[in-house]
Amino acid sequence: YVLAKPGKKLKPHTKIFFEKGKCEAVCLEDPTARERGFKCLEFQAEIDIETILDKIGMMPLPPYIKRLPGESDMSRYQTVFAKNPGAIAAPTAGLHFTKNILRDLRVRGSAPVYLTLHVGLGTFLPVKVEDVREHKMHEEFYELSEKTALAINEKKKNNGRVCAVGTTACRVLETCASGGKIIPGQGATNLFIYPPYRFKAVDILLTNFHLPKTTLLMLVCAFAGKEKVLTAYEKAVKEKYRFFSYGDCMLIV
Repeated sequence: YVLAKPGKKLKPHTKIFFEKGKCEAVCLEDPTARERGFKCLEFQAEIDIETILDKIGMMPLPPYIKRLPGESDMSRYQTVFAKNPGAIAAPTAGLHFTKNILRDLRVRGSAPVYLTLHVGLGTFLPVKVEDVREHKMHEEFYELSEKTALAINEKKKNNGRVCAVGTTACRVLETCASGGKIIPGQGATNLFIYPPYRFKAVDILLTNFHLPKTTLLMLVCAFAGKEKVLTAYEKAVKEKYRFFSYGDCMLIV
């Protein structure tokens, strides 16, 4: 599944040729993709498509950055703790961390632990239904190790607070929370968090500023309260804080 613009011009059975014929794909008729606002492409089976796309692709920059992407964006649009390939976008709250910051956190006794959630295309889709309960949340693959679960459970046992870095990590922790503990495992989550959701695992949330009518903003409103969040967003707009991927962030305690 891919995002295409203008999508109306990409009709079923259309052939697409990428950069001097290095690879090609056919647009398929796929009702599921159409319902979700995506296009379904089938690439040549005999080529290593991931290697080719890594070579000819460009990093998608937010609209407020008025330049073409460069080589530095390939590293800057990755968290310093990125490990497993699979996500189609970086967990943006994690972009605020450097190796020095992670080292300082360990020195201060706030040891970071890690989990995996492969951000999917659905993260870019707005909520279009009047009743949010009718919104079909996209599924995303996650993996939470026994080591991470043990560390979080120990922290909770000792009355410590758990800080989720981004809505991505937050969704995984809430998906894996059961009976007052974090249960390790892997699978797909379609957990849709919106008010008046009661959080079971996360005590503190570090998150970027999100766009209106998105599931991400609804999660933040569920965590901090709609009025407080909208007040914070009014200040962010007034002070010209940056939204989107390379934007500013807030720490909700």
